[in-house]
Amino acid sequence: MENVSIREKIELAEAMVHSEYACSSTDSEMTKRELDEEKCSYRTDFQRDRDRILHCNSFRRLKRKTQVFLSPVGDHYRTRLTHTLEVSQIARTISRCMNLNEALTEAIALGHDLGHSPFGHCGEAVLNEICPHGFKHYLQSVRVAERLEKNGKGLNLTWAVRNGIKCHTNMTAATREGCVVRLADTIAYINHDIEDSIRADVLRAEQLPADCVEILGDTKTKRITTLIASVIAHGSETIDFEPEIRKAHDDLRSFMFRTVYTNPDAKQEEGKAELLIRKLYRYFKENSSLLPPLYLDIAEESDIDLAVCDYISGMSDEYAVDLYTELFVPKFWK
Repeated sequence: MENVSIREKIELAEAMVHSEYACSSTDSEMTKRELDEEKCSYRTDFQRDRDRILHCNSFRRLKRKTQVFLSPVGDHYRTRLTHTLEVSQIARTISRCMNLNEALTEAIALGHDLGHSPFGHCGEAVLNEICPHGFKHYLQSVRVAERLEKNGKGLNLTWAVRNGIKCHTNMTAATREGCVVRLADTIAYINHDIEDSIRADVLRAEQLPADCVEILGDTKTKRITTLIASVIAHGSETIDFEPEIRKAHDDLRSFMFRTVYTNPDAKQEEGKAELLIRKLYRYFKENSSLLPPLYLDIAEESDIDLAVCDYISGMSDEYAVDLYTELFVPKFWK
């Protein structure tokens, strides 16, 4: 064992504790990268991916991207970054309890929203409408990792991490770890959005469906604990909630869409955000020479629509508003 690297020791230890359903850190297909690289002496390939995501620019910009309420004033509202961290913690807990690959789970969770647009799902819907290529944040997250990060070099992530990111919304991932992240995402956003909505006086706790509360719990902590426990109890063969918990979860999610996600008070600024994105999109299509160099390269290799969509989708809420102000709001003479 003297000539065995720390990474290889970690891989051997993983093999001893992982279940038969876990994705192995030595699986050559799952750890395949677009560009071959020398192995790290201290980290598995999935640990390495986690670190690359954590340190990249797109991850840092999540702190100024909308979760539910547009650029909320107040320290305790979620942003896309705090949502991502909460998804990661829930997913890691499930993965650890099920003896899955925790490092792979964490990497997928941290990267799952890298490509989210400014102004949350409002921004996503507008870009999907006006860009001929369409726009889905989960596909854009993969594009960020493969093409846009590191000034166009990409992060060169493993196949399993990219697959998990791509499938976190409405597809079945190739790994159990990717399936865990998909459930962790919905556990996190529904229950934390409930808390933010109550804080914002958009929702009252007593409005929550009584049958859902009875089954899942009457507090955020109880509901999250119930949902996590249900995934673990369901087992690793297929990653899901137990049937009764699945129904209560789906009913609560439907309630949130009816009551909060389409609530006029919560969404009152979205018309302005939509106008902002439309005007920025039109402006940079008509003035493509003003795009940063990376996006000029994309326009040349593909087309201007893809370049503009990539540029705008990477903006934080604050940056988009500041840029709009600079371009379209007159400055007072001093």
